[in-house]
Amino acid sequence: MPLGYQPPGRVLVTGGSGFIGRRVVRALLAAGHEVTVADLRASRENPVRNVTGDLCDPEVAARAVTDDTAAIIHLAAVTSVLRSIDDPVHVHMVNVDVTARLLELARENGVGSFLLASTNAVTGNVGQATISERTVPRPLTPYGATKAAGEMLVSAYANCYGITGASLRFSNVYGPGMAEKDSFIPRLMRAARDGEGVQVRGDGTMLRDVVHVDDIVAGIFVAWRSGHTGPLILAGGKSVTVNDMVAAARRVTGRPIPVENVPVGPGEMPAVVVDISAARALGYQPTMDLDTGLATVWPEFDPKGVTV
Repeated sequence: MPLGYQPPGRVLVTGGSGFIGRRVVRALLAAGHEVTVADLRASRENPVRNVTGDLCDPEVAARAVTDDTAAIIHLAAVTSVLRSIDDPVHVHMVNVDVTARLLELARENGVGSFLLASTNAVTGNVGQATISERTVPRPLTPYGATKAAGEMLVSAYANCYGITGASLRFSNVYGPGMAEKDSFIPRLMRAARDGEGVQVRGDGTMLRDVVHVDDIVAGIFVAWRSGHTGPLILAGGKSVTVNDMVAAARRVTGRPIPVENVPVGPGEMPAVVVDISAARALGYQPTMDLDTGLATVWPEFDPKGVTV
């Protein structure tokens, strides 16, 4: 059995009622695990143990991590770059202090594995260079800095206390369940639904790696079951321009989606091109191309569609 892999047992998913978390919880239940969800909103999945509240509250965190917890998948975070610029102190509390508290609870309760949802934003602006796990972190924003700090905490607990700690650097995740999100792909879907346009920063040639949420869920399982420790990039492995995303959305929705070009804001990376060879070596294989993936998102927004 690979180091770090846990047979069916209790898994804590923080942020388990969120976009990615819901899919992770369903996959864990299907695999026979008992699941605890810690989130501001109770999970509707059945059966789960809900711990509803703010993980910044030490009592909430303490209720979430129990002595039968085999693994923690830590997804809860403030993920907005703009919010981190506007209120860096609050974002530090949520993204760093909570991570530190959960790691300490993991140590005290003998939790074997800790998987942190991180981001390639920890690397900062590398121009057109390809980002790998060896790229030196130089975050551009408080958001990226908080995730880099979380990665350092995971590394320290893995080295000092024997926890199998992985920091999973997600690229731009999209898929069903994004109706409440304000990232670019749901904005495209809302524009198509409402007959409106979208704002595109710069000339639309910025490169981004986009990855379907189901590929991310599969990657989380790959990292956990392999016992991987340290950073690991989980992404689509093929970058596209913002203009490519607009064109794909037009094809999938059949709507014109006009574009307004606006200035590039602070903290924007000109390109995100990533190397996923380390994840591939563990068995990770993204399966969803952009058009196919967007076709799973559009039904939630299309008035004639059916939620996936």
